[in-house]
Amino acid sequence: MYFFTVDAVQAQSFADIQNIKVDNLSDSQIEQLIKRAESAGMTEDQLEAYALEKGMPVTEVAKLRARIMQIRSGGKSQEMGAKTTRQGSNQIREIQGFEMDPKLFDSLRKSDPYFDLTPKQKKIFGFKLFHNRELNFNPSLSIPTPQTYVIGAGDQLLLDVYGVSQQSFDLTVNPEGKILIPNIGPVQVGGATIEAATSRIKSSLSKIYSGLSGSNPNTFLEIRLGNIRTISVSLVGELSRPGTYTLPSFASVFNALFAAGGPNENGTFRYIQLYRNSKLFAEVDIYDFLTRGEHSANVTVRDNDVIIVQPFRNRVEISGPVRREGFFEMKDGESLEDLLRFAGGFSSNAYKDRITVRRTTSTQMNVEDVAAEEFKNFKPKDGDELKVGELINRFENRVQLSGAVFRPGEYSIPEGGIGIKELIQKGEGLTGDAYTKRAVIYRTKENLTLESMSIDLEGILNGSIPDVKLKREDVLSISSMYDLREEFYVQITGEVNIPGAYAFAEKMTVADLVVKAGGFREAASNSYIEIARRVRNDVTGKIAEIITLDIDADLKLKPQESDFALQPFDHIFIRKSPGFQRQKLVTVEGEVFYPGEFSLSNATERISDLIKRAGGLNQFAYAKGATLVRRTEYFKEKNDSEIKEENLKSVAEKLEKDDILLNEAEKILLERINSKLEAKEELKREEEMKKKKLEDEDPDLRLNRLLDMSDSAKVKIEFKEQELVGINLEQILKNPGSSQDLILMEGDIIRVPKELQTVRMRGQVLFPTTARFEAGRGFKGYISRSGGFTEEARRSKSYVVYANGDVRRTRNLLFVKFYPNLEPGAEIIVPQKPERVPLGPQQWVAIGTGLATLGLIIVQIIDLSGSGN
Repeated sequence: MYFFTVDAVQAQSFADIQNIKVDNLSDSQIEQLIKRAESAGMTEDQLEAYALEKGMPVTEVAKLRARIMQIRSGGKSQEMGAKTTRQGSNQIREIQGFEMDPKLFDSLRKSDPYFDLTPKQKKIFGFKLFHNRELNFNPSLSIPTPQTYVIGAGDQLLLDVYGVSQQSFDLTVNPEGKILIPNIGPVQVGGATIEAATSRIKSSLSKIYSGLSGSNPNTFLEIRLGNIRTISVSLVGELSRPGTYTLPSFASVFNALFAAGGPNENGTFRYIQLYRNSKLFAEVDIYDFLTRGEHSANVTVRDNDVIIVQPFRNRVEISGPVRREGFFEMKDGESLEDLLRFAGGFSSNAYKDRITVRRTTSTQMNVEDVAAEEFKNFKPKDGDELKVGELINRFENRVQLSGAVFRPGEYSIPEGGIGIKELIQKGEGLTGDAYTKRAVIYRTKENLTLESMSIDLEGILNGSIPDVKLKREDVLSISSMYDLREEFYVQITGEVNIPGAYAFAEKMTVADLVVKAGGFREAASNSYIEIARRVRNDVTGKIAEIITLDIDADLKLKPQESDFALQPFDHIFIRKSPGFQRQKLVTVEGEVFYPGEFSLSNATERISDLIKRAGGLNQFAYAKGATLVRRTEYFKEKNDSEIKEENLKSVAEKLEKDDILLNEAEKILLERINSKLEAKEELKREEEMKKKKLEDEDPDLRLNRLLDMSDSAKVKIEFKEQELVGINLEQILKNPGSSQDLILMEGDIIRVPKELQTVRMRGQVLFPTTARFEAGRGFKGYISRSGGFTEEARRSKSYVVYANGDVRRTRNLLFVKFYPNLEPGAEIIVPQKPERVPLGPQQWVAIGTGLATLGLIIVQIIDLSGSGN
C-alpha cells in the first residue's frame, strides 16, 4: 500500500486519489500533491471537491485538509484562490497567492530532519536512525590498519623496511590475491589477515634482508593499508531502497543498511541477517545499539555478502505518558518491563500501577489490565496496543492559605490533621493589615460543590473559641483591611508647586500636605486656604463641608491651624492672589526709535502709549502701513508652569556651560533645577497620556463641527494662531485714547514699515507683478499694468488689501463697478470664477416640466379672469 500511495500521488491525473491513505503520506508527498493540484489549476476547495467526487471518504478528505494546513502553518501562511481574467473568448486561470515558490517548504525541511517521513514512520522505534541527515554511518578510513583486516584483490599495501636496511614498497593485490615484490617474486596474501600477511611477507623479504630474521634482528618491517578496495553487498527484503551496493571494504552491516535507507515500515529491526557463502553468518539487533550502545554484532561485511531484512515478527504500540511513545518490536521472551525500557520509562505524570492492553483474538478485541507486579512476566504479543494512564489531577493532602499572611500558598495536611492556627503558623503569621474579625474557608464537598464557612479568626488565635480542623482541598482566605474599604487619599490643587492627589496618612495636617506638594507658589493668596470635606449621612442637600484656614503675609499657617488634621478625601484649594500679575510682553518692530519687547505697565495700556515708550516714529516710518498682529483663540498660550520651566531650563543651560567654574552652591542649584525639570517632564508625559485618552473618548465638538462642514459650502477654514488687525496709526497718534487706539493684549506685535512705493497685483490677471505706485492711477490702471483680467477673473469680487491690513472690496451699483482706491503698499486680489457644473438631462427635464406647469397655471388664471368678466 505504501508504494501504491506514492505512485498515486505522483500520478498527473489524480485518477486514483480515492485510494490514497493520508496517514501513510509523508510531508514531502503532501507537498507533491499540492504541486500537482497547482499545475492542474486547482484550488484547495476544488481539490477537496474532486477527491469527494472520485470517492475518497470524508474522513480522509478531512485528514488531507488538516495535513495541508499543518504544513502551511510551519512555513509561510498562504491561501489558495483562483483569479480568472478574460481576453476575448479565451479564459486564463491563475492561482492567486499560491504560486508555489520552490523555497516554500525549505524552512520546514531545515527545521525537521525527518520531513520526508510519514507520521507512522516517525513513531517506529529505530526508523529515524537511518533517515537522520545529521547522522552519518560512512566508515572511517583514517583508523590505524586493523590486524584482523582480510586482504583482497585491489587493496594497496605499503611496506616499510627500516633499521640497518631501508626500503619502501607500494604494492597492489592482483585479482589472484598476490603481490609482486621486486627481486623476490609473487607472495600470496589474498584472503589472509594483515597479521598473517605480515608473517608471510617478512619471511619472503628475509631472503634479501637477513636482518629481519634471527633472535636479534636489526631490520624491521611494517605493513600499512593504502587505498582500500571496494566490495559489492546485496541488500534485500523489507528495505527502503533494496539493491546491490558498492561499499568500502571497511563497511559494516550498519553502513550497508544506511546506504539502503534502513528497514521500511514492515521491516524488522531485531533480526537483521547477514549471509556469507550462502550461510547465516551473523544476526544484528539494532535495538542493542539504540538502547545500550552495543554494536559488537555489527560485523564488517565482505564482498558478495547478502543482508536480508525480514518482515517484523512481533510489533506492539505503547502510548501515553512514557518518554518515548511509538511502535516497538519485541523478541520472544521479552516482557513488558523490557518494553518500558525501550520506551525510556514512565514520564513524571504517568500512572505506574497499571497499564491497559488492547489485544486481538481470533474473533474480536480484548482488553487486559496489567498490574505493576506483573510487568516482568507479561509478554506482549504482535498487534498489542498498550495505554499508560495519567495521574489524576487532584491532591490527597493539600490545603491552601491565601490573603494577608506572609507566605501564602499550598501546604500539606500531616497525618494527625491540621487546624487553622497551625496553618497560619506555617504561613509565618498574619501581616499587619490582616482583618481578624472574620475569615472564610472555602471547602469542596463530596459532590464537588463549593461550600463557604465563615470563622472568627481572632477568637481562634486568642483561644477563646476552639480551632477548626481543615479538610483536603480547603482554602483559608484571610482578607486585608484595605481590601474591605476604599483607598484613602487627599487632594490639593491651586497655587502649589506639585498639585495633585496624595496618599492619606493618619494625623496628616494641612501643613504636611503643603510641604508634600512642594510648598506655595509665588502667586498663592496670603488670605486663606479652603478645604472641601465630604459629607456623610446628611439628607439636607448639603454637598460638602467648607472649612477655611487663615494664613499670614508670609504664606504660613497660623500655629493653631497648621496642626489641623485632615480626613480622607479632603480637597484643599490654594487660591491665587487677586493682585498677582506676571509680566505680559508686547513687541514693536520697524521704524521706531527703540524697537523690541516691552512689558505692559497696566491693563489699559494702548497703542499710542506703546509707540510713545518706543520713542515715537522715526523719519522713515510709513504710519499708514502700520499693522497690529494679534493672537487668535487658537493660539497655544503658555501657562505659568511652562514659562517657569523654560526659564529654569535657560538657567540650567547657562550653569552647565560654566560647569568647571561653578562653586558648590551653584552645583547644588544645578542639581536641584535638573531634578525639578525631570519631575516636570514626567508629569507632562502623564498629562499628555491623560489628554489623549480624553480626546479619544470625548473629542472637541466645536472643532468637529468646523471640520465636518459640508463640501458644498466651499468654505476653507484655517486655524491661524495669529492674524492681522487693521489700524490707522496716523489717526491713533493724532487722537490718543480714541476708539481706534486699541487696548493692547499680551503677545501683540506692532509693525511700522518704511515708506512703501509699490502696488502688487495677484490672482486672475494675465501677468501677476508688482508696479510702482503712482498717485492718481486707479484700480483699472494697475490691472492694465499686469496685462488685464483673465477669462476666469471674477471682476465684481475683486478686493484690495492695504498695507495696514484693512480690506476693501469692489462695489456694484446696477451695471457700474466702483473699485477701491489704491495706496502705497496695497495689494490687488482678483479671485477666480467658481466652477460651473453643466446641467444634465434630468435637470433640463425638471426645468422644462416646471416651465410647462407654470404655463398651465398662467393659462388657467387667464381663463378664470375671462370667465369672471
